[in-house]
Amino acid sequence: MTALDGWENFYVIVGSSAGALIGLQFVVITLVADLPMTGSLPQATSAFTTPSVIHFGAVLFLSAIISAPRGTITPVAVLWGLVGLGGLIYTSIVTRRMRAQNAYQPVFEDWLFHSLLPLAAYAALAVSACAAYAYERPALFLVAAASLLLLFMGIHNAWDIATFHLFSQRRKQRDAEPPSETKE
Repeated sequence: MTALDGWENFYVIVGSSAGALIGLQFVVITLVADLPMTGSLPQATSAFTTPSVIHFGAVLFLSAIISAPRGTITPVAVLWGLVGLGGLIYTSIVTRRMRAQNAYQPVFEDWLFHSLLPLAAYAALAVSACAAYAYERPALFLVAAASLLLLFMGIHNAWDIATFHLFSQRRKQRDAEPPSETKE
């Protein structure tokens, strides 16, 4: 029995959720695609919308590699460590994009869910990969916590984006339309 035994059900649930949420994110983007993209809104998309899909994809990938048949934890730990390092780099890019865009002024909640928490989750993956050799069981719990954090951040961010488009952008679209004439 290896340290990874018993985690399959957890990652089947988490991975399935991430996969389904990726699909829902595409549906939402399709539904708001007909809204006018004014000003620097496309620039904000790369700062706020794309990271949700990346986080869901990371969770899906982690679920796949941990659920795949394997002999030892070493190759799995190397892969989740690479996900962690890649995520740290990507999160720093997202943070830079958040600062550069001017379609929306980020508030603390945005910095928390788009920058700070992703940094924590991906750092946990990188650290757990290093710790996996000496402390397999705690490292696996750290990977599980990071996966759940990425999943719930993605859910929060996707909801935030959908409601922003629904309430803010649709209101702007309605305000820009000429008043309809009524027949008397």
